[in-house]
Amino acid sequence: MGPLVRVAAAATALIVIAVTAGCGSTVRGTAVAEPFAPTTDNPDPSLGIEGITVIEYPVGLHVRPQQRVAYDRTPPFGGPHDAVWADCNGTVYDAPIRSENAVHSLEHGAVWITYDPKLVTGTDLDRLVGRVEGQPYLMMSPYPDLSVPISLQSWGHQLVADGPSDSRIDHFVEALRLNRNTFPEPGATCSTLPDVFDVDNPPPFQAGPPDRSSPDTIPMN
Repeated sequence: MGPLVRVAAAATALIVIAVTAGCGSTVRGTAVAEPFAPTTDNPDPSLGIEGITVIEYPVGLHVRPQQRVAYDRTPPFGGPHDAVWADCNGTVYDAPIRSENAVHSLEHGAVWITYDPKLVTGTDLDRLVGRVEGQPYLMMSPYPDLSVPISLQSWGHQLVADGPSDSRIDHFVEALRLNRNTFPEPGATCSTLPDVFDVDNPPPFQAGPPDRSSPDTIPMN
C-alpha cells in the first residue's frame, strides 16, 4: 500500500471513529418537556394558550335524564350534568348530543370537540375527524348554531378556533386531556354500556336555552 492510500485509509478510520464517538457521546444540558405537557412545575399548561377561557365549577352534581341545566356557557364545560356520561373513546358523533351527558365526560378527563356543521364541512371536517377518531378520552360532535367554526371543551376550560389547522387545538388536547390537575375524577372510564348509553342512538341535543320556569330546569347555582 502506497503512502497516499495509507493516508486515505487513516482518514477513513478517523471519520468512522468520529461518527461512532458522536453517536455515543453525552450531550450537555437538561431535557425540556413539551411546552403544553403538564409538569409538576406547570400543572396546567393550557393557561399559556392564547384565548383560553377558564372557570372553576363545583363537581358531582347530577341531574335526571328529563332535566336540563341552565348552563352559563355554550357549549357548556362544567357544572351539573347527567349521571350517565357520553362515550368518549375517540367517538365521533354524526348528530348533536345532549350537553348534560357530554359534560359528565369532561368530568372524567375527556376533551369534547364541537363544530358548527354549517361552517365546518368537507376536507376541514375530515381533518377534524382524523384528530379524534379512535383516540382515548376524545369525542366530537356537531353543535348547531355554534356561531364559531370550532369550540373545544375540557372540564373548566374552553377554546374557540377558526379551523382545524389552528395549532392551538393540539395544544389544548395535549395540555388538558387526562390532565389529573384539571378534572375532578382521575381514573374514571370513558367507556359506556350500550344499555346505559347507546353510541349509535345517544340522547338527543336540545337546542336553545331551557325554560327557567320549569321544575325540570336546574340552575347553575
